[in-house]
Amino acid sequence: METAESSPDHSLAFVSGRPASAPFYGLSREQLEFRNVIREIVTERVAPRAPEIDAKGEYPQDIRELFADRHLFGLPFEEEDGGTGTGVVMLCVAIEEVAKACASSALMLSVQDLASLPIRLAGSEQLKRRTLSRLASGEWIGAFALSEPDAGSDPGAMRTRARPEGDGWVLNGAKNWISNAGVADLYVVFAVTDPAVPPSHGITAFAVDAHAPGVSVGSLEHKMGMRGSPTGQPVFEDVLVPNENVIGTPGEGFKVAMRTLDRSRLGIAAQALGLAQGATDYAAAFAGDQVSEPINQQQGIQFKLADMETKTAAARELLYRAAAKAERSEPDLGKYSAMAKLFCSDVAMEATIQAVQVLGTYGYVSEHPVERMMRDAKLTQIYEGTNEIQRVVIARALREK
Repeated sequence: METAESSPDHSLAFVSGRPASAPFYGLSREQLEFRNVIREIVTERVAPRAPEIDAKGEYPQDIRELFADRHLFGLPFEEEDGGTGTGVVMLCVAIEEVAKACASSALMLSVQDLASLPIRLAGSEQLKRRTLSRLASGEWIGAFALSEPDAGSDPGAMRTRARPEGDGWVLNGAKNWISNAGVADLYVVFAVTDPAVPPSHGITAFAVDAHAPGVSVGSLEHKMGMRGSPTGQPVFEDVLVPNENVIGTPGEGFKVAMRTLDRSRLGIAAQALGLAQGATDYAAAFAGDQVSEPINQQQGIQFKLADMETKTAAARELLYRAAAKAERSEPDLGKYSAMAKLFCSDVAMEATIQAVQVLGTYGYVSEHPVERMMRDAKLTQIYEGTNEIQRVVIARALREK
């Protein structure tokens, strides 16, 4: 068995399975070796591509192929489904490491987790067998299609409909703000199947072939950040979905979505954490690299860097604890995942803004990555539930204690 340092192909296979010796939410020796392998991949292959990915605003197929080849897409999946079986904490570690260099590339891993979660949590065994190994290998890319133009945080406003017909369903509608629109092979689509009842019992989740007749992409958004991840509007016009592609029980799709988001928020928290740490590291290196008089000798700069590092470390502890709760399916996971997403994204925004300030005018130009990090960080406060929504989730959990 090769170690992280000696592995010639940067394979992640040697760490498959959860280490029995892992502490409550720290990292075991095996996990630290895993992290080192990912750092090498990011340093050698992802970081050099990050500026171009942002500048061109194109989905980086080469990074997709790299992640598939190195088994990174398999991180959210159990071994029996073709994944690494290494758990939620390790997935968050990997997303953080990639996001330090390129948040758009890290989003590939987050969205693969998000899109596959409904099937992993509620799909039939037949559906799991048909889909999960292809998603775990990176052969297929997934997308999670819940939000609509008039239904972002309000499922009651959902307009996408599915009606039963023959041995399946006919799907009509449009989604909006969907990551991986246009590059996904499989959409997990939520549609109203019984408009006469509340959304909690009238929405159904479907696994939809992105290449099926009637599936198209209406438009892609031009975004401030995360430019290497396409976001757009998939459209479904009389799309036939077989019964075996229903995820869970008809009418229970809202519950599937909420269970999914309780877990998938952790990937966004990890992405935000990576942005915060990447910006902190870059600003600290810049501050100590001045030829005449390093600015890290000035107390004003020292205090900024100290606060950035402290809050980033605190965010990591909260994220790891929430991820450990996800692995154990603990009842307060929803509260902790909301707190982790809220805190990590707020820290990311603060750290990237301060990093720009530390660099001064250099921080405002694309020659240095912190201006890109600041643009990318803003989205982490918005998607997969705005931070205002996270506060609602946390406050509701406090009322129910």
